[in-house]
Amino acid sequence: MKGLWLEGDRLELRANIPPPQPLENEALVRVLRAGICNTDLELIRGYYPYTGILGHEFVGVVEEGGEALQGRRVVGEINAACGQCSLCRRGIPTHCENRSVLGIVNRHGAFADYLALPAVNLHPVPDHVSTDAATFVEPLAAALEIQEQVRVKEGDRVLVVGDGKLGQLVAQTLALTGCDLLVVGRHEEKLANLGDRGIKTGLIDAITWRSFDLAVECTGNPEGFDIARRALSPRGILVLKSTYADRLTLDASVLVVDEITLIGSRCGPFAKALKLLEQEKVDVTSLIQARYPLEKGVEAIDRAKQRGVLKVLLEIS
Repeated sequence: MKGLWLEGDRLELRANIPPPQPLENEALVRVLRAGICNTDLELIRGYYPYTGILGHEFVGVVEEGGEALQGRRVVGEINAACGQCSLCRRGIPTHCENRSVLGIVNRHGAFADYLALPAVNLHPVPDHVSTDAATFVEPLAAALEIQEQVRVKEGDRVLVVGDGKLGQLVAQTLALTGCDLLVVGRHEEKLANLGDRGIKTGLIDAITWRSFDLAVECTGNPEGFDIARRALSPRGILVLKSTYADRLTLDASVLVVDEITLIGSRCGPFAKALKLLEQEKVDVTSLIQARYPLEKGVEAIDRAKQRGVLKVLLEIS
C-alpha cells in the first residue's frame, strides 16, 4: 500500500508498504480522508523520535474486524491501550503505560491506504455528518477535553491565545458555554472567521492584563505561553493545548505567587465531538483550505507548514 513515511527528518511517499495486519480485537480500516495536524509537523521537526507512517486525524471504512462496524464510516481514538496496567485500571487509558499512539508512538498512522486500531477505539459516523466534517472529530474532541478538566461557566472571563486550527475549534466549543470569551491572534482573516460566529476577537493589544479566569494557550510557542500567563488574574487557570517542539522557559515564581493552576490537555471525548457535528453546533468545514491526493502528500505537508494556513486534507480513497 501507499503511505507517507517519516524517518529522521525525511518524509517520503512509499508505494510498497505492507498493509497492517490487525491483531486480535483490532479492525482494518480503509482510510477515506485524513487531516494534517500541527503534531504531524512537530514530529517532522523532531518533537518525538518517530519512524513510520504519520497521521492521526482520519475517517475510514471498516473492512475487517469490528464486526458491528464493518462497511461503516468510522473515526478512531488514537491511543491503543493495554487494558491491564495501573493507569488503565484507574480508568485513564489515554495514559496507558504500554500504549501505542496512531501515527505518533509505535503504531503506523492514517496517511496511508489502510490503518489498524482496536475496534473499541472506533466510533461510527452519523449518516448526515459529511466525511470532510468527520475528519475534524479528533481535534474537536481535543478541544472539548478542556471542559472535561475545567468547569467553564457562563460569565467566566476566558482567553484563547492562537487563531490557528486548534484555536478555532477551542474557541467554538468554549463559546457554547456562554463564557465571556476573547480570542487573540495575528491573522485578521482567521479572526474574522470567528467574528462571523459572534465570537469576540482581537490582536494582543485587546487583552486587559491580569483579568482572565481561564487562558488557553493554542500556539505551541513561548510567546503564546507568556501572553496567556500574563493575562490571568491571581488563582487563574492556564491550559496548555499545543505540543512544544522546543523546551519552554518560564518564571515559576510568578506561577507560585499568583497561585496559577497549570493544566496540560490533549485527547478528548469522541462521542461528544460527534454529537456537536451531528447537531451542527460548530462549523469545521470552513477551516479547510486545501486538498491533496495521497500521491502528493509531501506537497500537502509543505502547504500545511506555510504560515497562516488552516486545515489541509489528504483525500486517500
